Amino acid sequence: MSTMSDQTVGKQSIGRTVKAYVALTKPRVLELLLVSTVPVMFLAYGGMPDLWLVLATVIGGAMSAGSAAAFNMYLDRDIDAHMHRTENRPLVTGEVTPRGAVVFSWTLAVLSTVWLLVTTNWLAAALSAFAIFFYVVIYTMLLKRRTEQNIVWGGIAGCFPVLIGWAAVTGSLDWPAFILFLLIFLWTPPHYWPLSMKYRDDYDDVDVPMLGVTRNASQVGLQVILYAWATLACSLLLVPIAGMGLVYTVSALVFGGWFVYESHRLYNRAVRGTEARPMRVFHASITYLTLIFVAVAVDPLLPF
Repeated sequence: MSTMSDQTVGKQSIGRTVKAYVALTKPRVLELLLVSTVPVMFLAYGGMPDLWLVLATVIGGAMSAGSAAAFNMYLDRDIDAHMHRTENRPLVTGEVTPRGAVVFSWTLAVLSTVWLLVTTNWLAAALSAFAIFFYVVIYTMLLKRRTEQNIVWGGIAGCFPVLIGWAAVTGSLDWPAFILFLLIFLWTPPHYWPLSMKYRDDYDDVDVPMLGVTRNASQVGLQVILYAWATLACSLLLVPIAGMGLVYTVSALVFGGWFVYESHRLYNRAVRGTEARPMRVFHASITYLTLIFVAVAVDPLLPF
């Protein structure tokens, strides 16, 4: 009986440990990054790309993004312990040790780079490695705790999956990839700033100068509007530059219009002094980006 009990406890312990290490990779963010990788490969190929290449790129991209996220949790473990949103992260609860997190982060970084080099090409591998460097060093170490513009420039790291996807297919970079890079760059602030409004007190307590802390709700709302409009305008640039068809064009207008509407709604509520409900914009932004990139993938497969 005791042996059976010990085995059960051992399996539960291993399961918890695996779950904790997976949590280091921020799976929900990972999903969003991969959503922007695969559709770009369809666009770069002009149709259905080789499925093995897609799978290889997704695996490499997942390891790369997971590495960056794990490094981020290691470096931010001091402030994570004092924020309600992050107090249950593995390094805070002790389920993963700092040493274990560092080893895990470096392992994923090396494996992702080597994997992409072997299965895709040197350009995709180099872009992946640089994305890790940018997120860890430029955003987490240099910008996050120093400037309210942290997420604007730090968000560049999240734009790299579109370049990696394009490079994996073509071995080079072209204007459509850069337009989609710019699209995510402009989308990131109105996606994240509402979250900083929601967790304003958390960020204020740990002296992280997110815009939601340094500006009032109406000022943040105005910035969200400006970036949402810029995102919509950028999405339409892809129509002439990449020769996008009816599906993408309509999607960009309709979904972009909805994103802008939600941004204006946030601002109007903030100006009137009512509850801003910033998470409406946060969730809308995720849905918007997903739908836009689905349109990017579908459009090359259709004759119109």
